[in-house]
Amino acid sequence: MASSRLTNIFRRVSRPNNVKFGWQQVRQESSKVKTSRSVFRRFFVPITAGNATLAFTIPGFSWGKKEESKKEQKQVDPVKVITEEADRLYSENKAEELYTYLVQFKDQENDEILWRLARAAVDKGKLSDVNEKKALYYEAYDYIKRALALNDNNFAVHKWYAVLLDYTGELEGKKQRIKNSYEVKEHFERAIELNPSDATSIHSLGYWCFTFASLTWYERGIAKTIYAAPPTATYEEALKFFLLAEETEPNFYSMNLLMLGKTYMKLQDAEKAYQYLTRCVNYPIKTPDDKKANEMALKELKVLGVGKKA
Repeated sequence: MASSRLTNIFRRVSRPNNVKFGWQQVRQESSKVKTSRSVFRRFFVPITAGNATLAFTIPGFSWGKKEESKKEQKQVDPVKVITEEADRLYSENKAEELYTYLVQFKDQENDEILWRLARAAVDKGKLSDVNEKKALYYEAYDYIKRALALNDNNFAVHKWYAVLLDYTGELEGKKQRIKNSYEVKEHFERAIELNPSDATSIHSLGYWCFTFASLTWYERGIAKTIYAAPPTATYEEALKFFLLAEETEPNFYSMNLLMLGKTYMKLQDAEKAYQYLTRCVNYPIKTPDDKKANEMALKELKVLGVGKKA
């Protein structure tokens, strides 16, 4: 029968050595078979050449490989869509809208979504009253713990885990914050190791150093009850990280300018302190952090004897 002859032809064609087998014979035999779709489907055979498989149908139908590639081009990564929209809202400083958008994906087991949701919860908390802020910080901490469990090699996860470990420790009191301090530092260092060009991680490590360089005798006493060798740091170390952050991404964060000014004040360099504090005061106010930095810089300038905006 024509159909069995056609089957034998396709079997020969499917052999690697017969890939160049002429289409003329296939056309001749296929013309003897009913040209219904069901028949053509019955005789669909893939040609295998080496490691490549070329799917096809009998002439008159489209090539399967082309159809497949078109479908692949149309496929969209849903995580990419979510994160790109989240990054757009973040860049536009739409904190509440960003949180509302991302919280609908809170059950997704994806570290890129979860760390962004943790950040959004923190930013929303900064706009909230004390009780809601506390609730949002703990909510954010839950998200970032899940993100860390999913991916230990994501620099942003380590950065925000460190931030939230410190924030929640601060909410629980000085003793808990000091208890968390070594782990906080380790995660900031890991974030920098994974992404040395992230200025906010570098700034955060500088802030850690500044905080522990500024401990009071009472706080140092608490630290000694927790650790045999309590965490220590110097203003020189803090300055190194703040300067490196600014060098990595100039003018990226109002708080980094503020901390440079405050650190130079601690190091008795009034001229450089004035330089960075005035830059901080003139920094555009777009976020709660910008507002806080502006207010604190004005206070520090008064200490330097400067009573008005530069």
